[in-house]
Amino acid sequence: MKKALVSVLLAAVLCACASMGGAPMGARFEGATLVNSAGMTVYTFDKDIPGSGKSTCNGPCAVNWPPLSAATATSGSGDWTIVVRDDGSKQWAYKGKPLYLWIKDQKPGDKTGDGVNKVWHVVAR
Repeated sequence: MKKALVSVLLAAVLCACASMGGAPMGARFEGATLVNSAGMTVYTFDKDIPGSGKSTCNGPCAVNWPPLSAATATSGSGDWTIVVRDDGSKQWAYKGKPLYLWIKDQKPGDKTGDGVNKVWHVVAR
């Protein structure tokens, strides 16, 4: 009985992880688009160099494009990594690109930041 319960719980955890597509806590793919836990669209910035471990969007840029924050004790795995920002806070990165939200998106599903200045893009699978 105990083994069966453990097996069921383990299967549930593995299914939950698989359904997240390996996304970090607080982010998930809805269809082909990455969103945060509130369903808001997540973006990348062309000026960020993939794999550099750095975000080039700081100061006023980060006011308009808030970073997708990662908890202090968080670590990445697979396509998901952590960037340490200029202010020392942590930010999620996907496939080496730091992730951001767009201040002008008002509700879940909005994608008004896609293509802004031809350097901001929705994160797609």
